[in-house]
Amino acid sequence: MAEFWDGYLWPTIWTVIKIVAIVVPVLLSVAYLTLAERKVIGSMHMRRGPNVVGPFGLLQPMADGLKLFLKEIIIPSGASRGVFIIAPMMTLTLALIAWAVIPFSKDLVLSDLNVGILYLFAVSGLGVYGILMAGWASNSKYAFLGSLRCAAQMVSYEVSMGFIIITVLLCVGSLNLNDIIEAQRGMWFIFPLFPMGVMFFISTVAETNRHPFDLPEAEAELVGGYNVEYGGMAFALFFLGEYANMIMMAGLTSVLFLGGWLAPFGMDFIPGPIWLILKICFLLFIFIWLRAAYPRYRYDQLMRLGWKVFLPLSLVGVVVTAGVLVAFDLAPVIQ
Repeated sequence: MAEFWDGYLWPTIWTVIKIVAIVVPVLLSVAYLTLAERKVIGSMHMRRGPNVVGPFGLLQPMADGLKLFLKEIIIPSGASRGVFIIAPMMTLTLALIAWAVIPFSKDLVLSDLNVGILYLFAVSGLGVYGILMAGWASNSKYAFLGSLRCAAQMVSYEVSMGFIIITVLLCVGSLNLNDIIEAQRGMWFIFPLFPMGVMFFISTVAETNRHPFDLPEAEAELVGGYNVEYGGMAFALFFLGEYANMIMMAGLTSVLFLGGWLAPFGMDFIPGPIWLILKICFLLFIFIWLRAAYPRYRYDQLMRLGWKVFLPLSLVGVVVTAGVLVAFDLAPVIQ
C-alpha cells in the first residue's frame, strides 16, 4: 500500500493540485482582464468604465459570468449538435493546456519539457480547429465566412512566428523554455533581436484575433463572425478562450524576449513569478491600447502584412542571425 501511495497516488494528487493552482488563477485573470480592458479603454476615451457593480466595479466580471451562465443555450435547428457544443470547449481547453510548460521560476513549472517551445507552437496551431468547427457546425454563412477568415489569418501569421522563434533558438541552442530564459540572464533578447520581438508581438495580436486584426469577428460585414450563433455559456467559453489566449501569448512573448521570470537591473529581491506577471500585464496593456487607438485593418491589408512584410523580414532575420553567429564564432548560450 505504501508503494502504491508513494509511487502513484501521491504524485497524481500533487500534479492535480499544481494544475488547479495554474488553471484557477488563469481563469480569474481572464475575468478581471475583461474589467481592466473596459476600464483602460474608458479612461483612454475619457469616459467612465464599469463602476456600479461592487466597489469600483470590481464585481462586474462576476455579474457578467452569472448572466451568461443563466442564459439558455440555443442550438440552431440545422446545426451539427455535437460539433457545435464541442467547439467552444476545445477552444478554452487548448488555451489552458498551453500553460503546462510556461515556467514561473526555475523550479515552478508544471512540466519542464525539453521541447517546450514545440509543444506551445503545436497547441497554438491547434487553436484554429475549434473556430473552424464552430463556423462549420453553425450552418450559417456568416459564421462559416468568419471561421475561414480566422483559419487563413492564423496560418498566415504562424509561419512568420515560426521563423522568429527560430532566431531565438539559434541564439540559445535549446528548445527548453527555462534554458531560453537563462540564456537572457546577461541581456534580454528584445535588445539584440528588437525587430523580431516587435514582429512576434504583432503576430500574436493577429494570432489571437485581437483588434486591429479582429477580421474574423467583424461586426460590420459578418455580424459577429464564427460565434454569431452562440449564446449563454457556450459564447462565454469562446470569450474565455480568446482572453486566455491573450494572456498565454503575452506569457510566451515575455519568455522569448523579455527574460521571463528574470529580474531587471539586478532586482532579485522580488520573486521571479512576480516579474513574469508584471511583464505579462505590461504586454496585455499594449493589447488593450491597440484596441483603443487603431482602426480595424481591411482583410487584404492584413494578408499583405503577413505574407509580403512579416514573412520576408522574418526569413531575413533568420539568415542574418545565423550569419552573425557563424561570422563571429558565437556559440549558443546553452550547450
